[in-house]
Amino acid sequence: MNSWLLRDVQVVNEGRVIPADVLVRDGFIERVATEGIGNAKGVKEFDAKGKHLLPGAIDDQVHFREPGLTYKEDIAHGSAAAVAGGITTFMEMPNTIPQTLTQALLEQKYAMGAASSVANYSFYMGASNTNVDEVLRTDPRTVCGLKAFLGSSTGNMLVDNPETLDRLFKEAHLILAIHAEDEPSIRRNMAEAVARFGDDIPMEQHPFIRSAEACWLSSSNAVALAKKHGTRLHVLHISTARELELFTPGPLANKRITAEACVHHLWFTDADYKKKGALIKWNPAVKSLEDRDAIRQAVKYGRIDVVATDHAPHTTEEKEHRYAQCPSGGPLVQHALPAMLELMHQGVFSLEEVVEKMCHAPARLFQVKDRGFIREGQHADLVLVDLDAPWTVTKDNLLYKCGWSPFEGQRFRSRVLRTWLNGQLVHKDGKVDGSVRGMRAIFDR
Repeated sequence: MNSWLLRDVQVVNEGRVIPADVLVRDGFIERVATEGIGNAKGVKEFDAKGKHLLPGAIDDQVHFREPGLTYKEDIAHGSAAAVAGGITTFMEMPNTIPQTLTQALLEQKYAMGAASSVANYSFYMGASNTNVDEVLRTDPRTVCGLKAFLGSSTGNMLVDNPETLDRLFKEAHLILAIHAEDEPSIRRNMAEAVARFGDDIPMEQHPFIRSAEACWLSSSNAVALAKKHGTRLHVLHISTARELELFTPGPLANKRITAEACVHHLWFTDADYKKKGALIKWNPAVKSLEDRDAIRQAVKYGRIDVVATDHAPHTTEEKEHRYAQCPSGGPLVQHALPAMLELMHQGVFSLEEVVEKMCHAPARLFQVKDRGFIREGQHADLVLVDLDAPWTVTKDNLLYKCGWSPFEGQRFRSRVLRTWLNGQLVHKDGKVDGSVRGMRAIFDR
């Protein structure tokens, strides 16, 4: 059933909240009628009075760990948690096993998505010091972007050869998304921490080891390269106030250099390491209150263009290791939208701003075809939320394969009630229909 009539819903779209009836037929939005819609044949009706309808969120950075690391997460579990959290399209990263460094391996991941994803999907092509020719074969219409790690990564995905970087920035023919941390700085900081603490480095040292200076050195170098070559550069997970001066405030139109903030950098601060410890160990690190508040302002006023998750689960056992052996990353897709709506209730963002940064802006930035808005003729990726239906995150309501969340115990005021994917009801009241399959995202390039 992918034809619906949602009656008397508050539609949140393109800077406005308007009461309307929304007619979905055969997977597409057929009408958005402020004057209401009479009888409609062949559709299932739903009374949505008092609820808000959002476009499905688009997450431009997830790690669903498939292939090779599926004991932590996989596409089936990650996509199910995503749709339960109101994310209907994801873009997944290449640092799997094997790493996505050839076109053949990239297409294998798309086959995995088609087989098991209950959300719409796209996968990045990964760059290394040795595969630029292969990277440049990527199809801009069917692949979201290119990904380069300019800070330490697994295997051989660290791109640190100056000649390779220069060529990659010069010849990249679609969005180049980067992880920017200066590897030599991190190594020096880590050596100093080992000299000071030995094997028992406190988790609170993470923002000093993965330091603000390391972020600045790498991101400023990348922006300089992008300006030199006119690269379409997207800097992921900004974590410091200083980096914000690298980006131009205002709307996305005509920007060649853009930036992303992740929910954990908008929510947590270094004060939370004492309680949360390894559960909030990410790369780049969660940093100071001043950094967090500056990032919030940058999201609000357009220096940062999109909000995403960097969903990157590890097992509980891995997170219990000492600092040096403890991997960075955590699960977020199920709780990113509720967390952003909580910040709305706190007065940090407006509802319209949340939708702009999580739905509209990713669609514009990546030129996603016919998604990210509530517009007639677009795919019906829709999220129904109750802004006043408090609930608490517990292990019992987690859908992550890893079985934990840094938000456990957090009470959220807003709840994702239902999620439609291409007109199909894929999620209702915390339950996901695992038989639904998403579509490969297409790009207007």
